[in-house]
Order: sequence, then structure tokens, then C-alpha cells
Amino acid sequence: MENYFKNKKILITGGLGFIGSTLAHRLVKMEADICLIDSLIPEYGGNNFNIDGIEGKVKVNIADVRDKHSMDYLVKGRDIIFNLAGTLSHIDSMNDPFTDLDINCRSQLSILESCRKNNIDVKIIFAGTRGQYGKADRLPVDEKHLMHPTDVNGINNIAGESYHILYNNIYGIRAVSLRLTNTYGPRHQMRHHKQGIINWFIRQLIEGRTIKLYGDGKQIRDINYVDDVVEALLLVACNEKANGEVFNLGGTPKNLIDLVETMIDVYNKGNYELIPFKDDLKKIEIGDYIANYEKIKNTVGWQPKVSLEEGLRSSFDYYEKYKNHYW
Repeated sequence: MENYFKNKKILITGGLGFIGSTLAHRLVKMEADICLIDSLIPEYGGNNFNIDGIEGKVKVNIADVRDKHSMDYLVKGRDIIFNLAGTLSHIDSMNDPFTDLDINCRSQLSILESCRKNNIDVKIIFAGTRGQYGKADRLPVDEKHLMHPTDVNGINNIAGESYHILYNNIYGIRAVSLRLTNTYGPRHQMRHHKQGIINWFIRQLIEGRTIKLYGDGKQIRDINYVDDVVEALLLVACNEKANGEVFNLGGTPKNLIDLVETMIDVYNKGNYELIPFKDDLKKIEIGDYIANYEKIKNTVGWQPKVSLEEGLRSSFDYYEKYKNHYW
């Protein structure tokens, strides 16, 4: 795999964000030709500091994936597109459903149309979400599980993913979708909790605040460290057996109390308390989630490698060192 990406022309949408920038750091080591697209909309997590140390080795284009004219130009000549731009907030999608529709649904179709007209030979990897499944009917959740999302974000991600697989099947644009679960680690935005609670818990512990868990705290989440997610993106990008497929990612299932207690053990300080659910949050709470990731393991050989304790330690170290760039 290491040699596969050398000199490949790579486009990463959401490239100054959490996963996109971590992917860029990895691809720089592989000597790829990388262009990052990011809108740098303040709430969405793009951060110029995320490419600290590789600034001179990547091109950065400040553009919005909703701008069709920009995308028509930017997709030309690319070998691979990692399509990671999107909004992640379940709460925001309910408060402002049309922005979520524009970014997670309409712009995805627009990007694919740009590829159809300007670069039919590209391979594109879409970042979906476990939120597409909604409340699980059974555990662990495999890719054949019915999807009945509890929020607008989940519905729009289903549509975005479906467009990619359709364009694979009808137009031959090689496309893959990964349904990501709770991802944590360095370079995540830390200004609010709406894109991932694990990183928000990290900030609260660093600041000496009490973590508040809703309900009984027994809700199970499936957790991946960002480096493992990047590995999955790279493996499906260079493997033709993945074309036209959707894959779950999964890792360490933990209920929230166990997760927070592990975080406190790793950090060596902190505390938490249980509080009642707010009505608006309870309505979109997905309950327990554990992913079955056998399909991607059997197809491209991916499985998570970073232990929860190791990933948390790296995350605490990173934010302690660079919190001025994230707080």
C-alpha cells in the first residue's frame, strides 16, 4: 500500500478538518500529490493548524463543496477523491435541516456530477455514518441492518451514500462508502460537543470540569481512533474489490460510564455525574451501538489496531500541548 499512493493526485474535501488533515499527514509520508479543499466555516472544524508541519507539501484551496463551478475545476485530473466534507451534528440537522440537506445531500450529488462530466476515471471514497442506522434492532449492526435514522443528518447521509453507489453502478465512477462510528483523536475541533462527545470529554477533563452523562450512562458506543479510520480509507482506496461497496467501521464498544472511567484512569484525574436527559436530546438518542466490521476485514484486511488507552493517551498529550489552537 505504501507505494500505491506515491505521486497519485489526491483531492480531500474537508481537508483541514479532523480526519481529512490526519489523512493528509499520512499521504505526505507516502509522497502523494495532495490538494485539500475546505470552506473553513468556523463551526465545522476546519483548522489551518491541522496541517502544521506539512504546509509546504500540500495545496490548500479554500472553497465550499456547494460551489459547483469550483468543484468542476478541482476534480479534474485527480486519481482519488476522499470525500470527507459534511456536517456531523445531529442537533444542528434538526434545528437547521436545509443547511444539512445542502451539504450532506445536494452537494454530494453535485460533486458526483462534476466527476461524471470532468473525471469519469476517478475513485471516490465517501464518509458515511453509523447515524444512518438510527436505533439498532439487533447488535452487532451489520451492513444489511435496516436504516431508520432518528435525525435529518442520518437521512441525508443515506442519500449521499446512495448517490455514490448509484454513480458507481450506472456511470462506472468507482465509489466506496465507509460508515464511520465515534471517532476521536488529535486535530478534532474542541469548541463544542456537537461533532463528537469523546473529544469534548477530553477537553472537560483537561479543564478540570465535571463530565455530565445523560440518563443512566449505560449507553454503549463503538469507538475508533482516527489513525485506524485513516488506515481504512487508504485500504479501500487502493483495493478494487471495495468498489461499489459500503462498509462499517467499528472498534472498542464501551458504555459511557466505562468510557469516562477509562479516560479518568488514563488522565489520572477527573470526575463525572449523571443527569436527566433533556427532552430534545432523548428523542434523537440512538441507544446502544456496536458495529459488525467483518465485511471490511474480510474484503481488504482492515481491523482497528490502536487500543482505547493508547489512543486516549495520545489525544490527551496532543491537546495539552496544542490546546491554544483548538480551545
